[in-house]
Amino acid sequence: MDNSIKNLTKRVNIQNELGLHARPAALIAAIAQKANSKVWMIRNEEKVDASSIIDILTLACLKGTEVTFQVEDPSDSDVLERIGNLFQNGFGE
Repeated sequence: MDNSIKNLTKRVNIQNELGLHARPAALIAAIAQKANSKVWMIRNEEKVDASSIIDILTLACLKGTEVTFQVEDPSDSDVLERIGNLFQNGFGE
C-alpha cells in the first residue's frame, strides 16, 4: 500500500464487549460529519457512510471485528486519528 493511501485509512479492532452499538456509532458519526470529505467505514467488502449512525449499525460489528475507516481528502487525516482514539479508549465504556 503506498503512503498516500495508507495516510487516508485507519484500521481498528472493536474491543467493546457489546460490539459497536448505537452510542459508539453516534460518536463516530459526529466526528465523521465534521470532515471536509466523505468518511467511509469498511468491513470486509461492505463500505458505508461513517457519518450515518444507521449505516454504521448495518455492519453489525461484534467484539473482535476489524474495520477500516477511509477519508477521501488528506486534510481529514485528523478525523481518522480522532476516530482511532475512540476505539483505543473503548468509547469511554
